[in-house]
Amino acid sequence: MVSAAPVWFSMLVQFVVAMVATISFGITFQVGRRHYWTCGFVGAVGWTIYIACTTLGGMTAPMATLIATLPLAALSRFFAIRHKAPITVFLLTGIFPLVPGAGIYYTMSIGLSGAVQAALQKGLETAGIAGSLAVGILLVSTVFRAVNARRRRAPVSGRE
Repeated sequence: MVSAAPVWFSMLVQFVVAMVATISFGITFQVGRRHYWTCGFVGAVGWTIYIACTTLGGMTAPMATLIATLPLAALSRFFAIRHKAPITVFLLTGIFPLVPGAGIYYTMSIGLSGAVQAALQKGLETAGIAGSLAVGILLVSTVFRAVNARRRRAPVSGRE
């Protein structure tokens, strides 16, 4: 009798595979050697959170994508500041595992087969995932901008 792998092992494998995929995407888009591991880490964290939300939390794909995008975007912002690089280096490569490419493919495939209702359903789910990515990035960006604006307006103590 073969036993199933423990959940933590499955999550570790998912983390490593997402990291390799994200680094490969970064190599393809020439992000710079010094950013490979950081980009890979950002993508792996986002994917692992997504998998945890869908598998362990039983969430829908759009909700899990939104929750995974929040720390992913925050990490992207953090690493952009730390490495003095554009945020797009980390954000675009990091969201790679979450982009609903398969959903777009299946929507078109189902639609071309003539099942309009099923294609519409899959298309709406795919649009929900894409919208969740956008909303998550927007939320984190808005919070960081608000904090920075507040920090700039606050008087420096001892210099009043």
